[in-house]
Amino acid sequence: MKRTLTYDVNHKKEEREIDYIPVRYIIAVLISVLEVLAILAILFALCYYVPYFYLAAWATEIFCVIRIIASDDNPDYKVPWLLFVLIIPVAGFMLYFMFYSRRLQKRFIKRLDNLKSHAYKKDDSELLTKLKEENPVAAAQANMLCKIADTHLFTNTTQEYFPLGEDMHKRMLVDLEAAERFIYMEYFIVEEGKFWNSILDILKEKVASGIDVKVLYDDIGCMMTLPGDYHKQLKKFGIDAMPFSRLKGNADSEFNNRSHRKIMVIDGKVGYTGGVNIADEYINEVIKFGHWKDTALRLEGEAVWELTKLFMVDFGINKRRLPKMREDLYPQQSHISAPGYIIPFGDGPHPIYERRVGKSVIQNMLSGATRYAWMTSPYLIIDNDLCTDLENVALRGVDVRIVVPHIPDKKIVFAMTRSFYHRLMDAGVKIYEYEPGFIHAKSYLVDDDFAMVGTINLDYRSLVHHFENGVWMYQCEAVKTLKKDIDDTFEKCIEVTPNMLKTSLLQRFICSVARIFAPMF
Repeated sequence: MKRTLTYDVNHKKEEREIDYIPVRYIIAVLISVLEVLAILAILFALCYYVPYFYLAAWATEIFCVIRIIASDDNPDYKVPWLLFVLIIPVAGFMLYFMFYSRRLQKRFIKRLDNLKSHAYKKDDSELLTKLKEENPVAAAQANMLCKIADTHLFTNTTQEYFPLGEDMHKRMLVDLEAAERFIYMEYFIVEEGKFWNSILDILKEKVASGIDVKVLYDDIGCMMTLPGDYHKQLKKFGIDAMPFSRLKGNADSEFNNRSHRKIMVIDGKVGYTGGVNIADEYINEVIKFGHWKDTALRLEGEAVWELTKLFMVDFGINKRRLPKMREDLYPQQSHISAPGYIIPFGDGPHPIYERRVGKSVIQNMLSGATRYAWMTSPYLIIDNDLCTDLENVALRGVDVRIVVPHIPDKKIVFAMTRSFYHRLMDAGVKIYEYEPGFIHAKSYLVDDDFAMVGTINLDYRSLVHHFENGVWMYQCEAVKTLKKDIDDTFEKCIEVTPNMLKTSLLQRFICSVARIFAPMF
């Protein structure tokens, strides 16, 4: 199915024809819906026609309620499921069994362990000891992050911070041209246009010269930007491409647990990450919601190993055959010297990650804040734990500021974001809206020392459901440039005041209901 859209490209109107919800996706959604309906229909029929079967259904409902209450899950996640199970008879607990938690097959777990076992090995004890002597708080944060994310602490890595996607684009093309061994890319969104085409032209040349090129893009993330069989088109050029978690119409977590990661690795020596997807609005070639403010980070050195590992694991779990583990994936780069400590890390759904990594990083940074804690995020839809942490930091007298968009990309999500303003502002948190347009940057900065840049938004999708990645930094050069950028961004923002938050009773009711069920989606 095709759809023609009109874009503002360099102040000129331009029409583009794109695939809009291709047939394959429609079929997958219909299969999922039919599967759910069929299961529910069978269950209702058994309750109606089989004597006393309804007693079994009633007992199962009680079991589900007890199981939800007794679980270790966040209470914000429990409440909507309890409502489902209690309010919707029979259907509620069947939906619970199908969608409440991600279930991994044994072969999937075995493959995951196999891929991780072939990654690089590193002993962090010496570095952690050194960091502890310099700053025990920083060492405690680093130690916890390495444990819960199965990652490592690095020093021999330079960082280059990009305050805009177009700045990253220019530097990225230079690095791609210099690639000698391999190029690996993983993005939530890839869209044909100036940005992607400029990269694709280089990828074609590199493949022709014998360089290994792999591309992984999220199947749902690219549902409206790429043809459903785009990976086959790339394979014709010699590019080893795959959609992440290809949509097949299974009634499980395949709709929810998407790869929101943004990773590019070149020769295992240079890596890129941040909020920037490969689409023209991210470099302001296409104007959709005003000026698009995004950020990115370029790493050069041994910390790139972790980005390589994350990509290889994600690529490997989506391929029928495990990718070949090359010896040059993790090259030694001890000659590179840079101040500070750095930890690239991944985050994702339970049980692949036992703890909420991104949320833990943010909470630890907040707990150590003494002067200020600044953050930028396109969305602000958080659980009570994180909300309380932000309030407590502000009540201690710390300057807490959050920058969100002024021009929304999704009106209902924007309304939910604004619904958190009152509570946070009452505790002293300052909220800013980026007046020129949409801020998509995911940046977290504390006291000139700690920072985190990556793909993690302040919303449930990022903090609970999606596969994400980020880079934790302590006393790195990029922390200084990040502070300057956020300082400059404040000048382009509107500080939210109580008078700006007047809404109708209906709007408040809709937002309240939406907030109840937000953790599920």
